[in-house]
Amino acid sequence: MLSYSFGPYVLVPERQSLMRDQTAVRVGSRALEILAVLIERPGELVGKAELVSRVWPDTFVEESNLKVNVAALRRALGDAPDGTQYIATMSGRGYRFVFPVRISGQSDMPVTAKFQGTRTHNLPVSTTRLVGRGDAVNAIRCAVEVSRLLTIVGPGGVGKTRFALAIAAQLTAAFDHGIWFVDLATVYDATLVPTSIATAMGLRVHSANIKAAVAAFAADREFMLVLDNCEHVIEAVASCAETLLAAAAKVRILATSREPMRVLGEQVYRLPPLETPPEVSELSAAQALAFPAVELFVDRAVGSRGEFKLSDGNAPVVAEICRRLDGLPLAIELAAPRLDAFNTRELLDLLAEQSHVLSDRRCGDPRHHTLAAMLDWSYGLLAEPERVLLRRLSVFADAFSLESACAVAVDKGRARSECIHGVANLVAKSLVSTERRELGTHYRLLDTTRKYALQKLAESGEADSLRRRHAEHLLELAKRAEVEWKIRPTAHWLAEYGRKMDDIRSALGWAFSGNRNVAIGVALTVAALPFWEHLSLVEECRARVEDALNSSYADFRSVRDDLKLHLALGTTLLHTRGPLPEVNAAWTTALGSAEVLNDTEYMLRCLWGLCDYFTWTGDHQAALGMADQIRKLATDRGDLDARNNVDRQTGTALRYLGEFAEARRHLERMIARYVPPATRSDIARFQLDPRSAARGTLANVTWLQGHPDKAVAMAQRQLEEAGAAQHALALCNAIVHTTCPIALLTGDLAAAERLLVGIEAHVEEHAMTIWGAMSRCLRAEWLLQSGDPSGLAMLRGALDELLAIGFRMRCPFYIGVYAAGLGDHGDVDAGQTAIGEAVALSASTGEIWCMPELLRTKADLLRKESVNRIAEAEALYMQALDLARRQGALSWELRAATALAEHWLRSDQGAKAGSLLAPIYRRFDEGFATRDLVSARTLLDTLGDAGKGSKSAARKARRDGHTHPNS
Repeated sequence: MLSYSFGPYVLVPERQSLMRDQTAVRVGSRALEILAVLIERPGELVGKAELVSRVWPDTFVEESNLKVNVAALRRALGDAPDGTQYIATMSGRGYRFVFPVRISGQSDMPVTAKFQGTRTHNLPVSTTRLVGRGDAVNAIRCAVEVSRLLTIVGPGGVGKTRFALAIAAQLTAAFDHGIWFVDLATVYDATLVPTSIATAMGLRVHSANIKAAVAAFAADREFMLVLDNCEHVIEAVASCAETLLAAAAKVRILATSREPMRVLGEQVYRLPPLETPPEVSELSAAQALAFPAVELFVDRAVGSRGEFKLSDGNAPVVAEICRRLDGLPLAIELAAPRLDAFNTRELLDLLAEQSHVLSDRRCGDPRHHTLAAMLDWSYGLLAEPERVLLRRLSVFADAFSLESACAVAVDKGRARSECIHGVANLVAKSLVSTERRELGTHYRLLDTTRKYALQKLAESGEADSLRRRHAEHLLELAKRAEVEWKIRPTAHWLAEYGRKMDDIRSALGWAFSGNRNVAIGVALTVAALPFWEHLSLVEECRARVEDALNSSYADFRSVRDDLKLHLALGTTLLHTRGPLPEVNAAWTTALGSAEVLNDTEYMLRCLWGLCDYFTWTGDHQAALGMADQIRKLATDRGDLDARNNVDRQTGTALRYLGEFAEARRHLERMIARYVPPATRSDIARFQLDPRSAARGTLANVTWLQGHPDKAVAMAQRQLEEAGAAQHALALCNAIVHTTCPIALLTGDLAAAERLLVGIEAHVEEHAMTIWGAMSRCLRAEWLLQSGDPSGLAMLRGALDELLAIGFRMRCPFYIGVYAAGLGDHGDVDAGQTAIGEAVALSASTGEIWCMPELLRTKADLLRKESVNRIAEAEALYMQALDLARRQGALSWELRAATALAEHWLRSDQGAKAGSLLAPIYRRFDEGFATRDLVSARTLLDTLGDAGKGSKSAARKARRDGHTHPNS
């Protein structure tokens, strides 16, 4: 374990430990990660972008977040012994650790190793070298650089996977966005191919169409996919490949399969077996080693039996063994370790006895027969307990621990030690491979070996009983994982359980196929819900839940099963398809089940979900009713956290209903009373981090009430909290609903652009369809404020997409922006139609927080339409002013007053305009650099002496063409 020493400090990154003279230094985890990155490269400049990507992976954060954490780190460290700081700032570029560092754990020499940057691939590290493929690797590497789809084709055991990995390993620096290995050997459901690709790349997809989402993510990125073992899902892989390559010009795909994909543009390379020596009367050791098959045999034999040497005497025998195995690498690797029990002549004689196996094969590639014969032979050499163990282990789709092996493979009453020794023997005989992991060693069967062992398992007649054991074991693991999620660090939980999904899928496939064991299938689906949630497999979760809720399985589900399944269905539907009626139905059904069980926790979760559903649909009165139910239930059952935190939902509903003072009271009370949990965040229970989300809503209310600077500061704080939470939805909520809208409301287009670039990349990476549409609303508003009419079509398209799925929250406001944009670009009639739609939607839902702004926009359009409608326009301006005053929305009041004052100025009523605008302007005590206040101040200056203007001032205003930026 590495430790870094500097001055009086010792840093152990793996333990997240910083000590000063044997005393722990209290510093935040982010600051500690920043220190770890800098100290790995002492004396070197580490750029801001690199630091952010290391410390906040897969998360968008503002640069200020980095500055805050560096400042905290400097305060914790103090000055170095020589009076200087440990960390130097390179203005505008990044930071540098400037004090001498020593590394311990591997050597006691000063640190000289360069940090290699963030992980850019997930390629497995081979424990053995690739033999005999050097020239082919170089040739195919060159071919990959010019061909966007190359498939390595060959029989099982010919070494396609290792060959592809060797090629990929040489190209890791060639792709800006990485190389990603996708093992499809364990994917037997073709519909899961896109999910497997997304998971391998680390994408958390919140979309119903995962293939399209991955393609959208890939559109402007440069990376390579290594799709391994495609043959059994070849059509699905071909479809994904075509979609990806059509959408992303810089993506390359390297595939391995027993057959080509047969898609346009595919280049096929048929990997031959390793070359073997010809049959000659005399063959020296040196001559034999010139052939790759012999070289591989010798390499693996030495690895198994260190004293083995190829001599002139045994070289012809080894050559014959390699010929008999047709140069298949897997067959050679299975045979060579047997030299621990036999000499080369005995090994050849044993292989010769397998000739009858070859002669019985009547069709297909003869090399398949050779491999099958090799496997038959290896299997035949095993002791019976080892044969039983091998075929039983074949039920594992992915790597497994010794604990799991014993749980599934050991019969009741038998000693676990038999299984443990058996696994060790199978490893020694190259039939089981090992994987070193952070939390211990895991084991797995190679794909070809596993398929062979599965066939033997079927022939044994105990396949169903072993499949059942396997499913029951996974059920127990899933139940344990759900409990441990609440108490273990996320990284440890994922290391322990994150790779169980392939086995869960396999077990579910067996349980539901032919209704073999629906009871276990339903129970495992319920138990696996945390896996799908924490691995962000939202769409897969939805599909599995719908399978388990099949009406024909009702007898196999308990009330609690129905509760959990319907709760998960509502959540996954909301985030993949939007607030459809089915979401309401699912959560309502779940609530009924929770009430039957008198389960307060799940009743609260269902009510929270319904509250969010009504908020998304714009039915804020219903959301307020749900919040009242939550408060009453939490009070009755003594759940103080839920009682306090529901003030966020109440404040949100009141905000949209235009009751800003009351909303503020609830939000401030919730923030003051909030006590964060000691271990896990509250995101899972309350949908979002309650305090951060409440702060965002309060920032919006604060702007409406006329405190722009406070609103901007509060929004920035929410953004920092959301970034620290590393939660996809939290970041969306912070930027889409708070930080970016406030930047647009205050006229800070530069800040809005920075935020938009970040959130657009974020929602694309996570394929968050609904949040993507909301982000386009903001982008369209930014375009319109920038004078670009292309924002009109973008905004209308995004609004239509949201309204089609029942999402109406904030839509009245954005339709108002659309109406104003139409008027600004000359289509007043269309603008009138749109503003009528906005006002009607606002009135029908009760979402009247923006009604003063809609009335102002409608008045602007009337004034533009005809001089004959000036009186109607003035009446609407007055309505907007009156409603804004009653709401306490000083910012809306200022906008309406500015627009009406401009109109009166043009009508030679300068004094009247000044007397209206000046008192409203004077009620502000901050935000004088924001757009609306600058516009009002400019207009007042034009009027002269704060509104005591004259006709000459009015004429000057008309001559200068003074207009309000939002008119």
